[in-house]
Order: sequence, then C-alpha cells, then structure tokens
Amino acid sequence: MNTEKQRSSFSGKIGFVLSAAGSAVGLGNIWRFPYLAAKYGGGIFLLVYLILVLTFGYAMIIAETALGRMTRKSPVGAYAKFGRGWQFSGGGWINAVIPILICPYYSVIGGWVCKYLAGYLSGGVQELAQDGYFTDFIINGADVEFWFILFSLASLVIIYMGVQNGIERVSRFMMPVLVLLAVIIAVYSVTRPGALEGVKYFLIPNMANFSWMTVVSAMGQMFYSLSIAMGILVTFGSYMKKDVSIEQATAHVEIFDTGIAVLAGLMIIPAVFAFSGGDPTMLKAGPSLMFITMPKIFASMGVGTPVGIIFFVLVLFAALTSALSLLESGVSTFEDELHWSRKKATLFMGFLMFGLGTLSALGYGPLSAVTVIGMQFLDFFDFLTNSVMMPIAAMATCLLIVRVIGIDRIAEEVRENGAPFRRKPVFDFMIKYLCPFFVAIILFSSVGSVFGLISM
Repeated sequence: MNTEKQRSSFSGKIGFVLSAAGSAVGLGNIWRFPYLAAKYGGGIFLLVYLILVLTFGYAMIIAETALGRMTRKSPVGAYAKFGRGWQFSGGGWINAVIPILICPYYSVIGGWVCKYLAGYLSGGVQELAQDGYFTDFIINGADVEFWFILFSLASLVIIYMGVQNGIERVSRFMMPVLVLLAVIIAVYSVTRPGALEGVKYFLIPNMANFSWMTVVSAMGQMFYSLSIAMGILVTFGSYMKKDVSIEQATAHVEIFDTGIAVLAGLMIIPAVFAFSGGDPTMLKAGPSLMFITMPKIFASMGVGTPVGIIFFVLVLFAALTSALSLLESGVSTFEDELHWSRKKATLFMGFLMFGLGTLSALGYGPLSAVTVIGMQFLDFFDFLTNSVMMPIAAMATCLLIVRVIGIDRIAEEVRENGAPFRRKPVFDFMIKYLCPFFVAIILFSSVGSVFGLISM
C-alpha cells in the first residue's frame, strides 16, 4: 500500500505557509508576547527574541518540517522510521502528546476570548472594564465551561473537514483578515496622545532593562509562538509537497510570526502608555493585560466598543488558527498510529479535549481547592508542556537529526528539486551545538524556578 499517495496534503506553498503561520500566529503572539515584552524589558526583549527566531527558531522549523516531509508521518511514525528503541518511540510520543495536552487548556483561553467578544458585541464596554469582572467570570464554572465548549466545537468541526477543506481554507481566509485587523489596531494605538513613549520602550533596546529572565522568557516564548517542539511542524511537513521549498516556506513563517508579534506589541504596549502614563504596574500586569488592562483602556475611549470588537475578533482568529494546528497534530497521530478514520480520530480528540479542558475551565472556580504542585490545572498544564516537555522534545529532535538521521540527509530533503538551502551553515551550527544548549537552559531554569532551586 502506498501511504504517501493516500496522505492528505496542502495544495501548495501558500497553503503550507498560511497554515503554519496560522499555527505560529496565535495567542502566543497576540496575548503572550506583548505582556512578556512589557514585563521583561521592551526593546531588549524584542531584540533577543528576533535573534533567537532567526537562529534557533529557523533551525528547528527546518528540522521538523524536513523530518515530516521525508517520512510522510506524524511525530511518532517519523521517529519510529529511524529505529524501534525506546529512545525513538519516546521522542516521537513526547512530540505527539504535547499538542494533545496544550489544546484543551488553550481552548479554555479561547473561550475567554469568545466571552469578551460577545460582551463587546452586546455593548458592554463599561461592564467589561469593571474591577473584578474577569475574576468573577473565571470562577464561574458554568460560564467558563460554556464558552470553552463553544470554542472547542468550532475547532473540531473545521478539523473534521480535513487538511485542504478545513485547515487550509480557514487559514487562507483568516490570516489576511488577521493581518489587516492587527494593522488597523496598531495604527490606532500608536497615534494616541502619549503613545510614542510606549513605541520607544517597545522598539528601542535598552540594556538597563536586560536580565537573565529576558533571555529565558524570550526562548520560552519562541517555542510557544513558532509551534516548535510540539509535533505540529512535523505533521504539517508530512502534508507538504516535494516541489515546495522548505527554506523559503520557513522564511515566510518567520516573517509572519515576527511581523504579527511586533504588531501585537504595537497594539498593546503604546496603548498602555497612552492611557496609564507608562504606569509600571500596568506594564507588568502579565497574563491579565489582555483581559483586565485592555478593557479598561477601551472603556476610556470614545470609540471603545468598535475598537474592542475589532481587537477581540483579531484575537479570536489568532486563537482559532493555532487551535486547529494543535488539534490536527493530535488527529494525525491517531490516524497514523492507530489506523483510525479521520472521523473517529477527531471524535476521540474531542473527548480528550472536553475531559482535560474541563479541569482547566473549572480550575479557578469549583476545582480551585485542587492543585498540582501548588498550581491550578491550567497553570500546571502550561508549565508541564511549555517548560518541561517542549525542551525535552526539542532535545530529542536535535539528537535524532545529528546522531541518527544525519545533517546531510536533512540537507538533501531541503534541497529537493533544486530548492535553496542558503542558511545551511546556521542550521548546522545551531542544530549541533546551540539548540541543545539552549533547551537545557530553558529546562533547568524553568523547573528550578518552580521548585525554588534557583531564583529568577
């Protein structure tokens, strides 16, 4: 049986780029990136992040995409193709399980976005800005569960439709609209009185704001934002046709990801400066920046309702495109390894989503008394996947390519049909030396900080 002929595929480079960019451009960019940039130094954080994307991120995108295309398998099968030992199956399964664990709690946050969008659509701009609104919402288990299920069902329906009819078609529509909305909000934000100081803080590096956490946070954000070490790019690579240039597609994903991250920063950070006078406590608001600080800013505007609607439509599109990539990776694994139909794999993934997601949805409300190593369920799943499993998965991929497959074999795949591999020296150096070193730092720093072994 020729499995390659039967395997789904993207229609071409545009389909892959928009789908991979849709995976990269999600809540990681719109929600996570601005608050980390605001908290850890503004321009210096942005500079460190850009350097990491163009080196570490580039190498990992190339590696995972090439691995997927050469094997035509999702992560478990891709690893198993090069050996049957536990180290191969283990590395493949870690990559495969990460998106399965992320998708449920990610969909809970997607539900929060739906709730806020509905609030602005109903004209509740002042209500959403009230002190305690967000807290009252997330402790209301039934309300959070409803919006989580609504977001999850929308994602599952699109995934059930398949690669070209579902993921690619939705990405082709949502990504251009997402970029347009991001530009509109960014332009509005940076033109507010007092916003220029925020633009300077975000775009101009200041070494006085540099700390070790700037590097650690930028590295963690890069994993989350670029969808590396999640098995997603291996899966998407398995759908890529041989006549598509991996390096050119990677460059386009880098541009999309970085562009949207910068736009997100310009949407939020200058607005915070403009409406708070650069209040340090608002800049360091962390994850609550989108759901507490931004609604207060919208409420202080004369046109807060339309701006709030546009902003949360943008965030919803970003959340949905990333949720689709997380779901697709899980569904593809079940199809490949258990030989299930797409319908059965999607239904099972939905069952897992609702089960694990409900823990996160109720974690701040009815289940608030239940914690794992002192964390609510959503925070624990985020720590487990982003700070522990992703670095291990990235390390496994580096070792597989350097010690088993060989860098030259990856280069052959990248150069298929005469395609370029101009940054091969960067790839070789990063995948051999710096990538393993960086992921070891992330793992040690993140785990050591949580367990009090180190202070950051």
